[in-house]
Amino acid sequence: MRLAILLSGRGSNFQAIHEAVRSGTLDAEIVLVLSNRPDAPGIERAREYGYNAPVVDHKTFANRTAHEEEVLRRLDAAHPDFIVLAGYMRLLSAAFVERWRNRILNIHPSLLPAFPGVDAQAQALAHGVKVSGCTVHFVDEHLDAGPIIVQRTVPVHDDDTPDTLAARILVEEHAAYVEALTKLARGYRIEGRRVVAP
Repeated sequence: MRLAILLSGRGSNFQAIHEAVRSGTLDAEIVLVLSNRPDAPGIERAREYGYNAPVVDHKTFANRTAHEEEVLRRLDAAHPDFIVLAGYMRLLSAAFVERWRNRILNIHPSLLPAFPGVDAQAQALAHGVKVSGCTVHFVDEHLDAGPIIVQRTVPVHDDDTPDTLAARILVEEHAAYVEALTKLARGYRIEGRRVVAP
């Protein structure tokens, strides 16, 4: 299973996937690690590991379409089976999503469909939920709305802040991405909004 990872920041989910591949826990190959930010710590780490790790800085392109065309060109050259968004802070156009339909994965720090968008942990605390977590899902044209692959839960404590809840969820994110990729490697089909193992 060939993976292309897109990131914009520290790349902790990329790190978790890298470690799972290196240890043999995940039977996959990371064929591309791409960032839109030249200062992303995750891209520096990817280069230290020896990955093909280009920066396609969105600030150097005239518009989003031109930037996406270059990202797509890099993806086409790497021939991944799946694109893994690991803190990639760029919204993908409908045309981008359609080209890689049901092959783009994202992770979100809530139990979708609850609390999509930004500040999911703060949303969870404001609503007084007792359980939160993370969701690995396929990307579609809508925000945090594609078919769900894996969810993992954490308890919400009465004294939680958005930061403490986020830290607890992040631990589960690292496990959830590896679990989701392992599940997809074994085969799957999509029935409506459900991702079903064969």
